[in-house]
Amino acid sequence: MKTTQTQPSWRLVLIHPVHFFAFGFGAGLSPVAPGTFGTLIAIPIFIGMSHLALWLYGVVTALFLLAGFWICGRSSMLLGVHDHSGIVWDEIVGYLITMLAAPLSWPWVAAGFVLFRLFDILKPWPVGWADRRLKGGIGIMMDDVFAGIYALICMQIGLHFFG
Repeated sequence: MKTTQTQPSWRLVLIHPVHFFAFGFGAGLSPVAPGTFGTLIAIPIFIGMSHLALWLYGVVTALFLLAGFWICGRSSMLLGVHDHSGIVWDEIVGYLITMLAAPLSWPWVAAGFVLFRLFDILKPWPVGWADRRLKGGIGIMMDDVFAGIYALICMQIGLHFFG
């Protein structure tokens, strides 16, 4: 695979279903901070899912994760670049993991956003390890899964003490 990236066109992302999902419905085409915009797209998805029973929220999130292995891997392969910066489905899933059992209120939505982005950017072990070592769709997804788990733990601690 190539090491340099070219930005796919809006047209390609909108007409190709794999790229449409991988690029977070177009959010990943942002010329600056596509991961942040991908996480922002996850907020309305969380709001829509927040009324689900906890077990169903978990199942839907797990299905998004499993689909993400294929979606991100396929989009990456089609673009010829491993983990193109515009692929943000992983950020969507990472944020949904962060928000597991979180209340639907703007302070908690914002806290989850900040915590997830912090762990995704700082990449503490095993986030950074997964980012460097795992390949394909699994590699693209797993660093954000680990970042989401760290943020989830922080959210649950915060909810225990301040919720």
